[in-house]
Amino acid sequence: MPTTRARHTLTETDEVAHALNDAALVWPELNGDRTALLRKLVEAGRASLNVNGGVRALVRGAAGVATGTYPRNARAELVAEWPE
Repeated sequence: MPTTRARHTLTETDEVAHALNDAALVWPELNGDRTALLRKLVEAGRASLNVNGGVRALVRGAAGVATGTYPRNARAELVAEWPE
């Protein structure tokens, strides 16, 4: 169908196939229409990134929460305990 929008090609790898099969369980009305399921997955992924600031906000919020939990040289001490 003619369009002025960009088109994208995606190979159905094993991972993509598993994602589409899982999506068919969530949206059974789209079972058999892999293109529609792919669109739904993209929409759901975008929505998950934008909920309350999304993943980036979660990462920013968690940054530094463990500061001071371990001494500064904790990694060096652990590595020193194990011979090479």
